Amino acid sequence: MIDFGKQNVLGIRVDAVDYEAAVQRIMDAARDRRPYAVSALAVHGLMTGVLDRNHRFRLNKFDLLTPDGQPVRWAMRWLHGVKLPDRVYGPRLTLEVCRRAEEEGRSIFLFGGSEALLAKLQAQLAERFPKLKIAGSLASKFRKLTPAERDETIATIRASGAEITLVGLGCPRQEVFTYEFREALSMPVLAVGAAFNFIAGDLAQAPKYLQDRGLEWLYRLSKEPRRLWRRYLLLNPLYVGLLLLQLTRLWSFDPSDADPPLEQVLYG
Repeated sequence: MIDFGKQNVLGIRVDAVDYEAAVQRIMDAARDRRPYAVSALAVHGLMTGVLDRNHRFRLNKFDLLTPDGQPVRWAMRWLHGVKLPDRVYGPRLTLEVCRRAEEEGRSIFLFGGSEALLAKLQAQLAERFPKLKIAGSLASKFRKLTPAERDETIATIRASGAEITLVGLGCPRQEVFTYEFREALSMPVLAVGAAFNFIAGDLAQAPKYLQDRGLEWLYRLSKEPRRLWRRYLLLNPLYVGLLLLQLTRLWSFDPSDADPPLEQVLYG
């Protein structure tokens, strides 16, 4: 088990952990019924915090931010000398948490995506983990929630008896949801992004040799160029440039240089 704590990458405190440590932290919080915010950050997710002071504040209040992308894992090695055996990839982390939940008899709740996606996801999870308790699911409304809808969402998840909530809303909406709902749900809330789509079979994952070389983004860009070109062709070079500034100490990135959001956004 590897856990070197939080490391500053461009002003975002990312946890230098392996899968075992990340899963253990989540399961400990589930056992204690403790609010616990988790997200797996690749370059895009990290850069949303770098470029938005309010979102930077949110991310740095998370209990666990795992290095989802290889470039984030490499950054921790270059900047802080932290050597991790692998990244902690959101889809795999989701499956590892489900595996442990099945072993320990803990129930999960699925929030986000469409009804059709959730049906496929539940079928795939039931096939992989026959004894996993899925306490319930709730599709996204694909818009901001009203305060009444927020209260209804919280009541639905809590009434289900779930001990862990998995959220698939896409970045950064899922991180906003996790930040805003963590305390009210009083359990681990995991922002897992495209994990729902990958596990359900709606999206193909990049070949392992591309993933290992930090080129998963190129594969995804080839599949969805019109939707993702800005994300990868603009943010990736900016990430590298800012990383060089931090590495050479020409610019310091202070995690406390952030502003708390003035109001809730209530994504759902």
